[in-house]
This record gives sequence, structure tokens and C-alpha cells, in this order.
Amino acid sequence: MQYNFDEVIDRSNTGSIKWHYEDDTIPLWVADMDFKTAKPILDSLQQVIDHRVLGYTKQTDALYQAIINWHSSRYGLSLTEEQILFSPGVVPSIALMVNLFTEVGDAVLINDPIYAPFVAKTKLNGCKAISSPLKEIDGRYYFDLEDMEAKIKQHKVKLFLLCNPHNPGGRVWSEAELKAVLELCKKYQVAIVSDEIHQDLTLTGHTFTPFLNLAEGYEQMVVSLTSMTKTFNVAGIKGSLIFAKDKALLKQISNQQRLNDENELNMFAYSVMRSAYENGGSWLQQALAYIEKNIDFTIDYLATHLPDMKVMRPEASYLIWLDCSAYADDDKVLYDKLREAKVELNSGIQYGNEGHLKMRINVACPQSILAEGLNRVKQALA
Repeated sequence: MQYNFDEVIDRSNTGSIKWHYEDDTIPLWVADMDFKTAKPILDSLQQVIDHRVLGYTKQTDALYQAIINWHSSRYGLSLTEEQILFSPGVVPSIALMVNLFTEVGDAVLINDPIYAPFVAKTKLNGCKAISSPLKEIDGRYYFDLEDMEAKIKQHKVKLFLLCNPHNPGGRVWSEAELKAVLELCKKYQVAIVSDEIHQDLTLTGHTFTPFLNLAEGYEQMVVSLTSMTKTFNVAGIKGSLIFAKDKALLKQISNQQRLNDENELNMFAYSVMRSAYENGGSWLQQALAYIEKNIDFTIDYLATHLPDMKVMRPEASYLIWLDCSAYADDDKVLYDKLREAKVELNSGIQYGNEGHLKMRINVACPQSILAEGLNRVKQALA
């Protein structure tokens, strides 16, 4: 079926975190979409409700097969049921992995800029977050392997938290780049946890590489995390996946999960996950096409109305990284100017020092909303 991504759905007064305002502020910040969820997913939820019994539920063979088929057909990632674990979310899984691979006081390597919970969960679990800034060259981020190696040696790093694809910069790391990271970590026996939640949002002209596809011979030190929630706009349905290939590591992860009962999901999450991976492909294809049009629209608008703003075109996801340094010299003032104009973006400084005077904008919304939001950005900064 054809989906109408221009449809405006009123999310006010629903408890939405994104639409939390009491006025007409336009939210172009937190990473959920303003698009209607795919019909097969909504139908699957209705089927659960229509059954009228909401009892304890476990994973089914059909669910496992849907996960296996999706990742095999799209990414060549071969999985078995035993290599798949369930988690309430990628962020809880990051915290779990920090606990698993480190002791209190150990060092964890993180790039900068990076998704803020990487740093927060590292510190909350008693570890030191060691930052290695990404290099920006011609509007793209790259690993600084020399700096990463120096930090690993200096701080005796035990774990590297990788964002693949990258948030907030939208880089889809190439196979060669990931192999270089793998070899570096192998050299110093550093574990690798790859957050791959944006994998399915890879845009035209780019190819996502699952880290586990490269990890042969080092599987005991590699874990991948992903979820259907970003892909299919179901963030309110908590649920994610943990993939690993080494039997002993899988047992360790499973045991760690059971300490806090983090190994099960609710029946709605299982239903959504299965229906998304079985029947959500058409919706996703159409959503990505619409998102790419919005990305083009945003880049063209900013080039015309705020020509000194530097825009990092994303290779994955619907999040665009903006360098606003030509229009402000203070992070708080920059954020406040936009809020006064009744538009909200994510302040770049929350992603690390490299986010100074940068903002992250979410363009996964009807273009009418995006256009008005961009107009308010122009009013605030021009």
C-alpha cells in the first residue's frame, strides 16, 4: 500500500516527549518520527488486543525467524536463535556491556561527538570515558586511528563503544574503516560493542556493514546492539536485540541480564518486532524516500537562507548535524535563540566538545512542519 507521509497527526496532549509544549513550538529534536506507523504493525497490535487475554508471553520460533531473515537478506548477517538475545532497549544494553567488559575504574573509549548515553552510562557504571575526537574532512567524519591508539595505550582501555552508523554525524562507516578499528582493538585486546540502531535507515548510495560480519576470530570480544524502534517509528514500544557469536560470551551476557530481569520483553514488543521484520519493508522503503526528500529540502533551504551554516549531509538516518558557528558564539545562547523562536533542536554540546556551536535537527516529519520549523530557525539566526 502507499503511505501518506504528508499527513499531519496531532501528537499534543498525548504524553509525547517530543511534543511536550504548551504552545505551538515545533519539535525538530529527539529521534522519533512524526509519521503514522506501518499498517502491518498497527494490525498486529490490534490482533493482540482482539485476543482479549494479555498474559505472559515468550519469544516464538516465528519471531526468531523474522529477525534472522531480515538481517540475512539485507546485510548478509548470518544468525541463529542462540545468537539472539532480547533487551528492553539499546541504552540499557550499553550499560550492561560496560558492566560486562569492565571493572570499576576502567577506561572506555568513545568518539566525540557521540550519542550522549555512551558517556553517561560509562560514568554511571564507575568507568572513565576516554574521548577520541573524530576528524572532520570535507563535511564527513573519520576515525583518528592514531589518536585512538594513543588513548588506548595511555589509559589501558578495556572497551570501545562504537556508533555504527554514527549519531549525530550520520556517517555509515565503510568496511575498510571498520576493519581498521577491529585490527586496532585486537592489537590491544579491547572489546567492541557496536550500536547499530540506525542500520536500517542507511540512505541511497551507502552500504551498512554489520560489525559482526568482520569479527571472525575475535567473536569473544564483539557484541552488536540494534532495534526495530528507530527503523519503524515505534520507540514507545520498548524492545531491542543483542547479537553475539561466541557461546561463552552469550552465556555471560544472558547471566548478566538475568541479574536485573532484563532478558524479556512484553507481548506488544514481540508482536511489533515480528510484524515489522516480516511485513514492514514497504513502509520503510517509502519512509526513506520521503526522508531523503526532506534532507534535500533542508539542505537547499539552509543554503539559501543561512548560507554560512555548514551542513553535514547524513549517510544514514533522518538526523542532520549543523555547524552554526557563523551565527552564534555561545551554546546556551544558540539554543535559547531557537527556543524563543518556538522551534527546538538538539544542542550539539550534549554530544561532546566537538558539538560546540552545533545543533542536530530531525527532519522525519511532514514537510509542511519541517518548512515552518526551518523558517523559525531562519528567523532566530539570520
